[in-house]
Amino acid sequence: MESLIPIVAIMTGIIVPVAVFAWQYIEGKEKRETILEIAKHVDDPARLDGLLAMLDEKKQEPVDYRRGGVITLFVGIGIYLLGAVSFGSLFSGIGLLVGAIGLGVLIAGYLYPNTSDEINTAVERFEKG
Repeated sequence: MESLIPIVAIMTGIIVPVAVFAWQYIEGKEKRETILEIAKHVDDPARLDGLLAMLDEKKQEPVDYRRGGVITLFVGIGIYLLGAVSFGSLFSGIGLLVGAIGLGVLIAGYLYPNTSDEINTAVERFEKG
């Protein structure tokens, strides 16, 4: 029975990523097949371009570092508190490290504007002053 636990742990580390990749592939395959079937019946090239744009799943908006920084900061605080209450100084140190990274990302989000409105506002302020 004792030798079963490491085997299950190793298999879990292999099965989970393979399952995720398979799920992503199957989900994308159905989507691509549906769009191709629709494209066979579309005569307008403009509408066909719109369908092809649906396949392109890239994010159009920039990453909001402030949101990610706040999330990372609070994950670090949670790990720190978990270490302080239960697991000891190692987890407290890890929590402080993660919290510091989150604070750095949060500050970077305020120093480097990422949306077009923020960039336009920053340029206008620079031009005025």
